[in-house]
Amino acid sequence: MLSLDAPLLIFTDLDGTLLDSHTYDWQPAAAWLARLREKNIPLILCSSKTAAEMLHIQKLLGLQGLPLIAENGAVVELDSRWPTHPDFPRQIAGASHAEISAVINKLRTRSSFKFTTFDDVDESTIAEWTGLTHAQASLTRLHEASVTLIWRDSDDRMADFTRQLNDLGLQFVQGARFWHVLDASAGKDQAANGLIDLYQRQWKRRPVTVGLGDGPNDAPLLEAMDYAVIVKGLSREGVILRPDSTVQVYRTQREGPEGWDEGMTHFFATP
Repeated sequence: MLSLDAPLLIFTDLDGTLLDSHTYDWQPAAAWLARLREKNIPLILCSSKTAAEMLHIQKLLGLQGLPLIAENGAVVELDSRWPTHPDFPRQIAGASHAEISAVINKLRTRSSFKFTTFDDVDESTIAEWTGLTHAQASLTRLHEASVTLIWRDSDDRMADFTRQLNDLGLQFVQGARFWHVLDASAGKDQAANGLIDLYQRQWKRRPVTVGLGDGPNDAPLLEAMDYAVIVKGLSREGVILRPDSTVQVYRTQREGPEGWDEGMTHFFATP
């Protein structure tokens, strides 16, 4: 059993993990959120969402000022108490949203790939796709270093698209519901390791790390942790960790925030 009194960092995915995939409800995890705040344990949100979306969610959850990892690791918002950090307040990894958009639009024109990006549609359409309000949907379009899309072509064509992206220094990442294109140098694991290092320097001791996620794009994050909770999710592939991974894993029986609560209770006992 882990202790809440140890130097501890907790990294969590959002949709399908801390938030319900359909309603975005987080109340089943409320008791744990309160306990972590009481213990001053950083809960670091880590998602494919934009930083603008995640800052809004941070406020709803009472996590203002803490770091967050946005756009699958391509964007990192630093702790508000680190104003002397050379990259404060935000780190951007690799190519910008505009640069990536230009590349994939060129590939779409040249090879007739079938996909629809969030840039191709308006907020009303995104609201229909996601169940978000119009105001929330507008925040999903504020990408800084990635592009989110719906793939509408075959698996073979996807493999070709992925190869072409890789040749250009980009990667194609599957989320719970959407696909994301970002710089090959970016990743949830790299972003998390960077934050772990910053906290280690501040605390003069390496923190114990716990990660929670439900989708294929959470695997790199979870592999970078000491302990991982794989929340039962919607993805047909699920979360597949490397055979040589040393992380201690718990797989939940429940989905979304109920699974999040289950996983935390497994490692730490009842809040």
